[in-house]
Amino acid sequence: MNKLVFGNLIHRPLRSVISALAVAIEVIMILSIVGIMYGILNGSRDQASGTGYDMIARPSAGSAILSTSSASASVKVADVLRGLPHVEVASPVGIKLLVGSSVQNLLGIDYESYNALKPFEFKAGGPFQGPYDILIDSVEAANSKAKVGDVVKIAQLGRDFRICGIVAAGKGARRYIQLTTMDAIDGTPGKAALFYLRTSSAPEFQKAVRAEILATEGMSDWNVQTLQELLSQLTPEHIPAFNIGIRVVIGIAAVIGFLVIFQSMYTAVMERTREIGILKSMGASKGTIVSVVLRETGLLAVCGVIIGIVATVLLKAALHARFPSLSFQLTPEWAGIATLITLVGAVLGATYPALKAARKDPIEALSYE
Repeated sequence: MNKLVFGNLIHRPLRSVISALAVAIEVIMILSIVGIMYGILNGSRDQASGTGYDMIARPSAGSAILSTSSASASVKVADVLRGLPHVEVASPVGIKLLVGSSVQNLLGIDYESYNALKPFEFKAGGPFQGPYDILIDSVEAANSKAKVGDVVKIAQLGRDFRICGIVAAGKGARRYIQLTTMDAIDGTPGKAALFYLRTSSAPEFQKAVRAEILATEGMSDWNVQTLQELLSQLTPEHIPAFNIGIRVVIGIAAVIGFLVIFQSMYTAVMERTREIGILKSMGASKGTIVSVVLRETGLLAVCGVIIGIVATVLLKAALHARFPSLSFQLTPEWAGIATLITLVGAVLGATYPALKAARKDPIEALSYE
């Protein structure tokens, strides 16, 4: 019976290849959308974790989404925060959202205090030398093939900046300029959007630091978060439409796989009427006929899954080579989920054709041709 299954697939090579590729496309769709979306989300978490702060404070008027926060607090607040017990470092930061070939944050930093949170690791060059110098991380440098001394134009700021240094990735952003320069361009001198804090013996004193900040005159309505609280918001459950988007793509992929398998196996059953009649006349039960069809489907689905996973790995490598800053996370967990969804969809797609084949009358089947 296994020889019959293989024989049927080999006898119709084009249909078998198309069916396997359709299943592979289903797997690629699932793994690629999940890999890219989770990669971007977890990349944001890694960037936040690598900055060196363990608390963040910003005026109540500031947006809860860091990338759209506006500079509305005086940088002198950093001196007030440094004077609080248990606060070791307070660094004022400005943030601007850059939208171009990619979407990323540009940080305006006070270099001395920002570096004190966790020192920059320079791959080339060094700190700011002039007001229109810019630091970029190693991923941005690889993505744009930039080197120290190159001039980059930031359209949103309407200025050219000289790359003075390339730093290790994972410290909050891909690009950094001086906060005073960002303020001067925006017309908001001496302002910051938020303040990164590094406290002593965190998280033991974090509640005390929060209470001290809120008890400070003029800061009673400030938004004060710990790093863990911020990271807890960077989850699929807290990102609008994140899970909905993934479910929609998975649903579309599953429907495509189901329809292709259904059409393929239904057509195959119609074309093999004589074969089914011979099997039934030889005593093959309905269960045997169903088993043959489902085994063919299972083999096609397994081949499609293998092709899909291999193709996704190659797609990940190609995207990384073309877009080094793009985070693509391919995990065994989601590979298993994609495999399960694909196999279940394939079996469901083949169930009706299999049952139709099993219900054929052997006399009618033999007289069909």
